Amino acid sequence: MRIISRRTLREHWERPGRSDSEGPLSDWYNIVRRSEWSNPATLKDQFRSASFVGDRVVFNIAGNKYRLVAGVDYQYRTVYVKWVGTHREYDDIDVKEV
Repeated sequence: MRIISRRTLREHWERPGRSDSEGPLSDWYNIVRRSEWSNPATLKDQFRSASFVGDRVVFNIAGNKYRLVAGVDYQYRTVYVKWVGTHREYDDIDVKEV
């Protein structure tokens, strides 16, 4: 899969107090870029804890300490990173609007 944008991940782990997310986010990135999801079921086969909210996918990162919201275009094999934050910050957003 093609991932847009790694920059969003980097900006998250460079924030004060978030450096512990660099390893888990890099792991997620490396797994996803080698994946070939053709539909939501193939994504769910690989990431059992992923949740689907409207047209967004929510991934649990670092044991659910962080959340990553992405859009996935299965036809074009592209993952759009929309938002990354703590579990607490996630509770304050509208996943469908980020």
